[in-house]
Amino acid sequence: MRKSEVDIGGFRFPIYRCNTLVIGSGAAGLNAAVTLVDKGQADVLIVTDRWGGGTSNNTGSDKQTYYKLSLSGELPDCALDMARDLCQGGSMHGDIALCEAQNSLQAFFHLVSLGVPFPHDRYGAFVGYKTDHDPRQRATSAGPLTSQLMFQALARDVQRKGIPVLNHHQVIALLTKGAGADKQVIGAVALDLDSLETARLGFVLFNAVNVVLATGGPAGIYRASVYPESQLGSTGIALEIGAVAQNLTEWQYGLASTGFRWNVSGSYQQVIPRYISTAQDGSDEQEFLNRYFPSMGTLATAIFLKGYQWPFDPRKVRSYGSSLIDILVYQETVRKGRRVFMDFTRNPSGAGLLEDFRFDSLAEEARGYLERSGALLDTPIQRLAKMNQPAIDLYKSHGIDICKEPLEIAVCAQHNNGGLQGNIWWESNIRHLFPVGEVNGSHGVYRPGGSALNAGQVGSLRAATFIAKRYAEEPPADGLFSQEAGEQVLAKLECARRMLIERSRDSGLRRTARKELQERMSSYGAHIRSSGGVTKAAAEAWEQLERLRTKLGVASPRELPEAFRDLDLCLTHAVYLEAMKEYLAKGGRSRGSYLVLDPAGEPPCPELAEEWRFTLNEQGAFVNEHILEVQLDEAGKAHTRWVPVRPIPREDTWFENVWNEFRRDNIIR
Repeated sequence: MRKSEVDIGGFRFPIYRCNTLVIGSGAAGLNAAVTLVDKGQADVLIVTDRWGGGTSNNTGSDKQTYYKLSLSGELPDCALDMARDLCQGGSMHGDIALCEAQNSLQAFFHLVSLGVPFPHDRYGAFVGYKTDHDPRQRATSAGPLTSQLMFQALARDVQRKGIPVLNHHQVIALLTKGAGADKQVIGAVALDLDSLETARLGFVLFNAVNVVLATGGPAGIYRASVYPESQLGSTGIALEIGAVAQNLTEWQYGLASTGFRWNVSGSYQQVIPRYISTAQDGSDEQEFLNRYFPSMGTLATAIFLKGYQWPFDPRKVRSYGSSLIDILVYQETVRKGRRVFMDFTRNPSGAGLLEDFRFDSLAEEARGYLERSGALLDTPIQRLAKMNQPAIDLYKSHGIDICKEPLEIAVCAQHNNGGLQGNIWWESNIRHLFPVGEVNGSHGVYRPGGSALNAGQVGSLRAATFIAKRYAEEPPADGLFSQEAGEQVLAKLECARRMLIERSRDSGLRRTARKELQERMSSYGAHIRSSGGVTKAAAEAWEQLERLRTKLGVASPRELPEAFRDLDLCLTHAVYLEAMKEYLAKGGRSRGSYLVLDPAGEPPCPELAEEWRFTLNEQGAFVNEHILEVQLDEAGKAHTRWVPVRPIPREDTWFENVWNEFRRDNIIR
């Protein structure tokens, strides 16, 4: 990496030259950086707005899962079977699934070698357990903070290898040259957050052969979110240059605490807390679930099952299934404007509508689990202390004592299964641009729990492998770079200057812009959707984007980073809503982690109003056999297309034939 200065349009900019620029400092981005060095490409630079501020270093669950090929037990496993199971989730390309399966052990043992404490037995078996959508006990865990331990181990390796990190730099644009299929990324523009008060407004340039985009999912587009508040995403900078996105309709939503953002899955639900709602000021406390279940046994068992069945799933709504609870929480919080809490100090009561809570009313699955855990105790908090004391301590460490106070919750966005498209080396349609981690939408409709961590590590491994082999050249001289990127740099600088100096612009928009788009997504583009609602929201989203582009102002250069973030999030949410609109126009119904309201369908239960009628996609439906792609053209207009799901490839694996191809250097292409 070399730093110099370059003149463009009369402005003098700092410029960094490197072979590969890694944007983001999560586990996927750091893995790409250290793997590049391991494979001989040391000219790497990491740029991030906040070191360790992403999802992987700031999230977890009661037992955060890492999904990989099975390594223990008597159940046989192979990469092809794992690829089949990944594809079972629907709308996932078979070649990508095979890559994620085939490389899972290499990625896993890399983490083990770096010191991530995945548990093994005395004979060296990395034991596993079953997670959701997993038939073979492929899941493992290093505890509640698996991804944080991964980040820490990879960060230590970054330091050991001496990879430079440019902190406090927010990338606001990717630079390109060429057009159509020949379009390629050639660098980026960032704001130096520590030198915004300069004539160049903190602009810093990067002249790079390759860009690894590892900025996580676009968490900032939702109001109700369990992502860490520091995780916002920057998908918009890739969409803006024409990167193709896929499966943008597919997210995971589930119950999470809102004061301290955390999934309330696993033992938080298995101890069967009481659900209450209140008015905004805390008055008018009500137990609301018991109005919609026919018996306390059915209600309490549904709460227990939320532990296993955490993401909202419309297939688990009917017959008083566990996902009916997500609908009822949404109804209280969004439709009625009330607040919802889980109370661990008392058992659910019938409130005169049902009998009160008793263990012998539970389904055998729930009662047997609590009995084997020695947790047939009087109150939910006693049961939780017996089964998982760290779950209590975690909240206490964040100033919330669930032994004494109820825990406020909502149905929150948790993970984006869709995102930017990549090939089997995770290279996007924009050549030399490699989206890795959650920003890459490799997953389908459903996915096994923990497979996102595997996908992030495998994707960054594959990207680094390809870059080191095929894209190892030095970046062009700064003069040539200036010729190719100068107009784009000046256009972005002019955008910043207009926000700062044009009197017609409104700096007050900054205070409302993000809240407006987040409210829109949580109300119309989350786990409850309707054709009319999504269509209306998409139109409003494009209108808001145009308003921000022409009216958004800032009072000082220090507000520029957040202004550019608002523009990025606004573009992103408009493209996501456009994808949802197309899905519904194509006849798409409820699937994955969202319910589509359908007057011709059936109600979730007789106790809910007619407006909640819905239907599931039929087997073999067009939308299940194809993947929806979205791309912006040069004018910024969104275009959608449906592509058939690619099957799992059946390659010639005869050793001599593969060896010949390997020796001829025909593999990494």
